[in-house]
Amino acid sequence: MPIHPAETSIFPEDLLEASPPEPSERCWQVIYTKARQEKALARELLKYEVPFYLPLVPKDRMIRNKRVRSHLPVFAGYVFLFGSEEERVQALKTNRISRILSVDDQEQLAHDLAQIRRLIAADAPLTIERRLMPGRRVRVKSGVMLGLEGTVLSRRGDTRLLVAINFLQQGASVAIDDFMLEPID
Repeated sequence: MPIHPAETSIFPEDLLEASPPEPSERCWQVIYTKARQEKALARELLKYEVPFYLPLVPKDRMIRNKRVRSHLPVFAGYVFLFGSEEERVQALKTNRISRILSVDDQEQLAHDLAQIRRLIAADAPLTIERRLMPGRRVRVKSGVMLGLEGTVLSRRGDTRLLVAINFLQQGASVAIDDFMLEPID
């Protein structure tokens, strides 16, 4: 089985920077791919230089007594496209898309994606969370995740910080000490 290095998960690299992009005909769209087509779609979008974000996390497994690291999508089946109508059509031509969801709150999605990217960059072990339940909103006040905002969860006696993509009602959580958190009023 060939082992591939980590693929490009964002194009361009500064797509989710803090400053909002200059006004253009581009907008965020959520692509729901056909089964297991997220990385293949990302490769094609990269080839055509269409801006996208595919959050990936490393996962280690043992295969034939060898440790193998692969990179899996955080949100199975989803790729986030920041494109124009022409770029959307280009993506549809790949025949890897099941449907495209329009996004009403562009700024909120961009903010959520930037937070997920920071959470992945913190290199902490993540747990993917589905169908979010309301909880206490908090902000991290110290450490490598300083400034991240999310919701407190309790899993098996552990305190976890949930960072969500509200549009998808999905997110990722990381174990965190509660003393590192402050409530958002």
